[in-house]
Amino acid sequence: MKIVMVVNKELPVGLIANTTAVLGISLGKMVQDIVGCDVHDAAGNTHLGITTKTIPILGGDREQLKRIRDCCFAPGYADITTIGFSEVAQKCLDYDSYSSYLSLLGAADIYYLGICLYGPVKKINKLTGSLGLLR
Repeated sequence: MKIVMVVNKELPVGLIANTTAVLGISLGKMVQDIVGCDVHDAAGNTHLGITTKTIPILGGDREQLKRIRDCCFAPGYADITTIGFSEVAQKCLDYDSYSSYLSLLGAADIYYLGICLYGPVKKINKLTGSLGLLR
């Protein structure tokens, strides 16, 4: 299994950081055993577990993000866990507003600041193989 995040490379750095944080928190909820056990250093201090997986962050534009996310709605990609952080989510101040507003939109009207994909390596590579690392 493979994880990637694809973020709109045209965003300011603060929104990129926020987008990846939101996607990471959501991924941690969705995927069991993605966070390792706590570790103790030589002084006995506890360091809480972090991800056990490498998570490349790729850069794309608004339309590329939309195309990838729309592909993941197709039946052939049902085995990919797909998390989207949309423009709607970023603009809403609370979850109730977000869920209310999002439920009124069709898929064609939803654009993403970032998406996170977790699934079979070949399918993830097919969807994201042409994208470079976010720099």
